Amino acid sequence: MSGDKFEFLLRMGDTTLILGHRLSEWCGKAPVLEEDIALANTALDLIGQTQMWLGLAAEVEGKGRSADDLAMLRDAWDFRCALLVEQPNGDFGRTIMRQYLFDQWHILALGALKANADERIAAIAAKAEKEVTYHVERSADLVVGLGDGTEESHGRMQAALDLLYPYVGEFFDTDAADQAAGFDPASLRDAYDTALTATMAEATLTLPDSRFAHKGGRTGQRHSEHLGHLLTEMQWLQRAYPGASW
Repeated sequence: MSGDKFEFLLRMGDTTLILGHRLSEWCGKAPVLEEDIALANTALDLIGQTQMWLGLAAEVEGKGRSADDLAMLRDAWDFRCALLVEQPNGDFGRTIMRQYLFDQWHILALGALKANADERIAAIAAKAEKEVTYHVERSADLVVGLGDGTEESHGRMQAALDLLYPYVGEFFDTDAADQAAGFDPASLRDAYDTALTATMAEATLTLPDSRFAHKGGRTGQRHSEHLGHLLTEMQWLQRAYPGASW
């Protein structure tokens, strides 16, 4: 049972870690200063949440590893992040679409988890929810503004939705690891679809008809080719100088 709960905590922590790193790649490169700061702040929020999730994961595992060890000293096949967050940033519109598709799931997941029987999971979810409430409002507003904007921005947002929507379904698979943590992702699908449909309608974007879903990231069975490259960049200092400290 503790092994399953450990897997669940890795899913939460690895997903926020990898998305946080992806967003950090925009630092100094965003289209306008305000968005540069906003993306950096969102990345910091997600990495802060990672510290809590992976810290609890290390405690549950009971093998003397820390949150930093789990983040920096595991290889790609040991990660349990959703495939969506591994995807490259692309243009600004694709980054924002990826963020909204994640944020909308994230706010629903945290809302369910803050009532979790494990007080530690509930406490992390309640704290993270305060930050993610802002994340989802901001990313939804940007999706609407860009989708219902110029012909160029509309086209880019539709292309981003078509590309990324097939990664959404993975978030709603429920297995033993979720059950061990008292979490049922499948129960969130209807609320997610309702919110997503409303946002895309306002953005004048068309949701793909197919429910095909890429899967394997949350179980560690399959990751995209992008994760290994990301980890090479993210982990190189710790790998090159093990145990280094400032």
